[in-house]
Amino acid sequence: MSIYDTIGGAAAVQAAVEQFYARVLTDPRLESFFTGVDVQRLKTHQRAFITAALGGPQIFAGRDMAAAHAGLGITDADFDAVVAHLAGTLTDLGVADDQVAQIGAALAPLRGQIVTTTDSVVAP
Repeated sequence: MSIYDTIGGAAAVQAAVEQFYARVLTDPRLESFFTGVDVQRLKTHQRAFITAALGGPQIFAGRDMAAAHAGLGITDADFDAVVAHLAGTLTDLGVADDQVAQIGAALAPLRGQIVTTTDSVVAP
């Protein structure tokens, strides 16, 4: 059985995407990435991506991660914040810790395609 089936299929992915974006869009560190973005369209792509990533039936036909995130100036800290929001969302929805860890592990290899800017360190 896939993680997609274990967590509750399409209904669970729908709920996760809604709660995830409620978190991300109100995070002061991340909200600027979504200025002027068609969030409903983005949610549709995210549902398809998550479904495919978790072994569900939907085929993800969106742009590759590097193309979709090019030019956004995403840092490692931004990536970590998004993953933390996703993990928190899944935990709040009752997804078991081991499954949240598996999902996080599945997303980790995407870091190199999404992160395009190094974090700047401010000197004291």
